[in-house]
Amino acid sequence: MEYTTQMDAARKGIVTKEMEVVAKKEQMSLKELMDYMAKGQIIIPCNKRHTCIQPNGIGSMLKTKINVNLGISRDWKDMDMEIAKVNNAVTMGAESIMDLSSYGDTRAFRKRLTQECPAIIGTVPIYDAVVYYHKPLKEITSQEWIDIVKMHAEDGVDFMTIHCGINKETAGRFKRNKRLTNIVSRGGSIIFAWMEMTGQENPFFEHYDEILDICQEYDITMSLGDACRPGCLKDASDISQIEELITLGELTKRAWEKNVQVMVEGPGHMPLNQIAANMEIQKTLCQGAPFYVLGPLVTDVAPGYDHITAAIGGAIAATYGASFLCYVTPAEHLRLPNLDDVKEGIIASRIAAHAADIAKGIKGARDWDDQMSTARKKLDWEEMFNLCMDPEKARRYRSEAKPEKEDTCSMCGNFCAVKNMNRILDGEIVNIYDE
Repeated sequence: MEYTTQMDAARKGIVTKEMEVVAKKEQMSLKELMDYMAKGQIIIPCNKRHTCIQPNGIGSMLKTKINVNLGISRDWKDMDMEIAKVNNAVTMGAESIMDLSSYGDTRAFRKRLTQECPAIIGTVPIYDAVVYYHKPLKEITSQEWIDIVKMHAEDGVDFMTIHCGINKETAGRFKRNKRLTNIVSRGGSIIFAWMEMTGQENPFFEHYDEILDICQEYDITMSLGDACRPGCLKDASDISQIEELITLGELTKRAWEKNVQVMVEGPGHMPLNQIAANMEIQKTLCQGAPFYVLGPLVTDVAPGYDHITAAIGGAIAATYGASFLCYVTPAEHLRLPNLDDVKEGIIASRIAAHAADIAKGIKGARDWDDQMSTARKKLDWEEMFNLCMDPEKARRYRSEAKPEKEDTCSMCGNFCAVKNMNRILDGEIVNIYDE
């Protein structure tokens, strides 16, 4: 029996090799995995042309996955540097790479990713259209926007962020309900400007069925972009954000009718007390389609530390239903991240994802922590380093302040509670000052 997409295969009861890989990784039965996939609640983004991919599943009942944004820009043209970031991100455990290139030979970079990188690859065709056609924004035609989607599909990308929820109706409501920071989505602002200048409907909304046909042909996952995501706390959960989400819920159903896999993108900047409710709203409106969030960033005043503000929000979001966290680096709002920023952003996001997986009771998530605790109890430093999320940093910190005695650290020394409890429970004498 033939199938068009992973969703189509699940609905027909066909087990794909990608499903087998994901089921094993997630310690889930194939039947359970396929049931969720058939309903659209788990996706396996995997373009038929991305042959070097190592498949991963995305869904709230699976381990929370991490996406890393990077790419070439006018101010940062070094393709080799971006590839180095890609390789480091994969080594550090990121399951997905999103190419946001906006300058130069973007197609060459994109093809290199899909030919060499085993991670899930995502793109934003709106950015690339502006670069590829190299002409004023208002002169790009509706068909040209769609042609870029086709090109990205042919190049092997696994998911595409398509900003099709901001149609004329949504844009009109946005203009009537003023925001503090307007539209902060790059893709959203570009298509909004195009609609304003041409007077035409958003081509990604108007020609949505044609885009779905492309996605079905290559098994592209549709990532429904949130053009109206809040860019500050004041704009969180406002009319524009929620109305667009309603539209995205409708577009999700239309995609499922064509067996196209879908995930929905979400906030953005958001106060802590609104995050859980937003996750519930999304699950209801989009019937459990995987939710892909940027952060959320829980305060607006921490430039240089926004990997922390995003990790706080990401942990809460994933606990209550988000399944895919877009990393945020210390460079957010300031500049393109360098290699060190990428590392900091990935680690912060992985901490958030793992914390949420523990809270959700994901099978096997707590095992890692229990192993670390056992190593700590034994004062087995080498095993502790091996279990660290970032072993290099842990080793460096210990080496920079070596203790007098190897079985302690320079913080506690002979006052080490773990050491002293081990000894007293073993019937030994503890003489802290004399040792």
